[in-house]
Amino acid sequence: MTDKKSNPLDINGPSFNPDMYLEKLFKECTLKQIMDHENEIVKDTQTLHSDMQTLVYENYNKFISATDTIKKMKNDFKKMETEMDLLASNMASITSFSEQINSTLHDTREKISKLSEVHTLLQRLQFLFKLPATLKSRMEEKNYIQATQDYLHAQRVLQQYGDLPSFQGITSDCESILGELKAELRKQFSNPNASAKELTESVDLLLQLDEPPKELCLEFLSCAEKRLSDQLVMLKDQSEQRDIIEFVDLGCSGFLSDLCLVIASFHDMFINRVNAESLENSEIFENFAAVELDSFVKLNMENYFDLVQSKVDSEQDVGDTSILVQALDRFYRRIEGNTLCKDVNFANTATEIVINAGRKQCKAHLQILKMHFADMLTKVRQTLTTPKLISQDDSSKNLNELLSSLIMTVVEKIKGVLQDLVVFIQPEIHFAQKLQFKDSFCVDNVREGLIVCFMHHFTATARSFCSAGAADPKVPPTLLLLLSKLCLDFQNGSVHFLLSQTDELFHINSKQNSALTTESEIKSTMQESAQELLNYFVRIQGLNCSQMLRKSVETRDWLHTIEPRTVRAVMKRVVEDISAIDATVALLYEDQGTATEHSSDSSRKTHSISVSRHQYRSNWSSYTPNHLDSTLVSNMHKLFSERIEIFSAVEFNKVSILTGIIKISLKTFMECVRLKTFSKYGLQQIQVDTHYLQLYLWRFVADENLVHFLLDEILGSAVHRCLEPVLMEPSVVDIICERG
Repeated sequence: MTDKKSNPLDINGPSFNPDMYLEKLFKECTLKQIMDHENEIVKDTQTLHSDMQTLVYENYNKFISATDTIKKMKNDFKKMETEMDLLASNMASITSFSEQINSTLHDTREKISKLSEVHTLLQRLQFLFKLPATLKSRMEEKNYIQATQDYLHAQRVLQQYGDLPSFQGITSDCESILGELKAELRKQFSNPNASAKELTESVDLLLQLDEPPKELCLEFLSCAEKRLSDQLVMLKDQSEQRDIIEFVDLGCSGFLSDLCLVIASFHDMFINRVNAESLENSEIFENFAAVELDSFVKLNMENYFDLVQSKVDSEQDVGDTSILVQALDRFYRRIEGNTLCKDVNFANTATEIVINAGRKQCKAHLQILKMHFADMLTKVRQTLTTPKLISQDDSSKNLNELLSSLIMTVVEKIKGVLQDLVVFIQPEIHFAQKLQFKDSFCVDNVREGLIVCFMHHFTATARSFCSAGAADPKVPPTLLLLLSKLCLDFQNGSVHFLLSQTDELFHINSKQNSALTTESEIKSTMQESAQELLNYFVRIQGLNCSQMLRKSVETRDWLHTIEPRTVRAVMKRVVEDISAIDATVALLYEDQGTATEHSSDSSRKTHSISVSRHQYRSNWSSYTPNHLDSTLVSNMHKLFSERIEIFSAVEFNKVSILTGIIKISLKTFMECVRLKTFSKYGLQQIQVDTHYLQLYLWRFVADENLVHFLLDEILGSAVHRCLEPVLMEPSVVDIICERG
């Protein structure tokens, strides 16, 4: 910037040197350039001259006006100087007069000041004398705030001069009125219609009147306790008349609202307003007030929770689950939304009530399922004992319908229960989003406590029909067979369906929870129950047939038996019963064994006479005890008999079931024969009976050799126990059996 100002070649600079500029221009530029430059300079000069004329023209009036203003200011300043001099002289005169007046009125001012003080004192004394009447007037108007202010205004004077005789009456009257004022203010504590503002004002006035804060605190809570107790009593009286939703709404709008109001008022009156200036040891009092409030809230909330729990328990037996859940959700939202006590989270208690309600609802449904299952079994038992089921031609359809109906009814009932309980975990239900509730309700209560527990009850109830201590002799054996098939079918399909349905509806991951009862465990229990029922069915049916055979042997006089002419009726009855059992078992269990194929009557008889007689019949028809030592024969039979396991586990097919029944029956028959002594005709009657059984029982078993061997042993035992062991000719036996 400095270089530009000192540059002599800069035409616009203050140090411009025209000679040097021209000399430089002549040296560096041509004639044409110099002439062009001259024209540019001329144009610039003309432009500048024109601009200057314009500026002068535009600002001419301003220049003239500024000149006039300057002239006028010169005249005005001369007048102001004259006036300022006059003002200074006047101020000096005023100061002089003021000093004279102050000196003159000094004594008078002191007298006036004393008179003013006396006047003020008289006004105070006059107010003090009128104070009792004023306080009474304020009390009649119920203007307690102004009455307190009036008393506090005169309190210092009364405390200072109250002992003087002239003031003792005033003091006594004021104290009496003050007692009435405090009593009226305390009445607000027990007034159910008092607003929070009125309560706060009452406490504030009492504190201004030097009432002990702790006493006020306890008195306020005591009055509030009475009001809340009245609310709970009213709520309890209304619980039987209202449904649970109305009950919860009434509790929220009544008791909980009043409790929140009491808490807010207490904070405003005793905790938030207390400071070191108004009360001594304010921090100690705040702690005391907070502890008292917490105890008050805990006690009242415990009473409220007990009342809610009682109502929830009463509604679970008769109420609708959806209504119960809605009420619990409203109750939980209200409790969770209010911080009633700093030290206690009442939301946890509310959650426990909800969890307990869900648990009891599951238990109630479990009892319903148990009762429903018991009723179904009773109806099935009655149906099975009705003679029509056996006599009707469509008995197969009826028995299968009973089984299908049992399974379908149980499954549908459980599905209905699950649908009823799933409302507990709907997305709109607030407490359902809490992990504490979901884990307890879905896993512990629904899956384990309801579904798994019912399945265990299912198997336990089925097993109770064949337990040693609780066996009912009147139980129809068909019921045992039906229950066995029911457990087996449940194992094969319904268990998986119900558990998967439960896991899906209630969002249970059974694979990640090792504590859950597995599907395989339940299926194993079902399998064991089905096996136990089927084994017991075989035992019962075997014993039923055995009873007939045992009585037929024990009640007959075998030493005086006449020559046999036909098969005894009991043998025909045994064959008929076994045939009926075979038909009944075939309705539920398919024939999966390896039984001998059925043939026509003629082929069967031929087989019995030729093959059976020559291949499988015992040699007792050809030999007598005179040919064999009796002891040796007995031992041989015993050894052979013990090779056959009579009470072995039965497989789930018709052939295995009938084989078990026949083994028990023939084993009993054999043991009874061993205990009897036979004549010749008695032995021949046993020969006819065993041959008849051989003709008809072989087709019910998987291996007909088993029947042949047992029957041969029966006949051998009879021969061993016979006094005259003479057997009939096989042809005669066949003729008698055909005639029978």
